Amino acid sequence: MEIRISSLEQIGDAAREFIANMGESRVFAFYGKMGAGKTTFIKAICEALGVDDVITSPTFAIINEYTSGEGESIYHFDFYRIKKLEEVYDMGYEDYFYSGCLCLIEWPELIEEVLPEDAVKVKIDVTPEGERVISLGKA
Repeated sequence: MEIRISSLEQIGDAAREFIANMGESRVFAFYGKMGAGKTTFIKAICEALGVDDVITSPTFAIINEYTSGEGESIYHFDFYRIKKLEEVYDMGYEDYFYSGCLCLIEWPELIEEVLPEDAVKVKIDVTPEGERVISLGKA
C-alpha cells in the first residue's frame, strides 16, 4: 500500500487512510530520514484516533502514552537517542510491544532485533518536489 501526501492539508486524510488499512496489526515501525515527517504523521494518526492529549515526539522521554477516543492506550516511541540495546530491555519494551495496544515507533532501525516479527514497516520517503510517500510492508 502507498499513500501520497503533497501538502500538509492532506495529512488528516492520509492518516485516516492509513488507519483504515492497519488491519489487525498493532506495532508499526516508521522509517525515514530526519525531517521526513515521521512525528508529524504519527501526530496526525493519533489525532484521527481521537487523542485529545498534546502529541509530541518522545525524543527525550523515549515513550509517550496517549489515550484514543475509544479509551485505548497508544504508545509512541522515539529510539533516536538509544545508545545500547540494554536500554530497551531496561524499559521493558516487551510489556509495550506485546500488550495488544497500538505501538508507533520512530527510529526502529536502532532496535530492529527486538521488533516483533509481525511489526509493519512504514517507510516515509520525500520526493524532490517535497511530496511524502508512505509505504507499508513487513519489517
